[in-house]
Amino acid sequence: MATSRTATTHWEGNLLEGKGNVSLDSSGIGTYDVSWPSRAEAPNGRTSPEELIAAAHSSCFSMAFSHGLAGKGHTVSSLDTRAEVTFQPGEGITGIRLTVRASVPGLSEEEFQAAAQDAKANCPVSQALAGVKDITLDAQLV
Repeated sequence: MATSRTATTHWEGNLLEGKGNVSLDSSGIGTYDVSWPSRAEAPNGRTSPEELIAAAHSSCFSMAFSHGLAGKGHTVSSLDTRAEVTFQPGEGITGIRLTVRASVPGLSEEEFQAAAQDAKANCPVSQALAGVKDITLDAQLV
């Protein structure tokens, strides 16, 4: 069964001086301020499209990684995934760095790395972001 999720952004003003907010409508968990300076400079208590992409990518990767390992008979004790999305004004999103630290009892380093690469290639958010030139992965068993 397909699902759909919705977010809404309200914006006022021009790009450089304007501001807006993004509402996570499906979950109803919050409305967050956005602005050009929060995107291209310091966040100053506001979010950005890239931060929201990082949240989506880190959570999707973690789900895909956990599911792939379970499919091979492994139980994840913990997965901590960080996604760092780099935005360059005038160019767009130029890179994403995924960093994962995981505890998976009984898993060899080789199996771990293969499963991590599979999750990176096949999580739906990674696939949606396929146009990003440089997506890297630093995966370590702890």
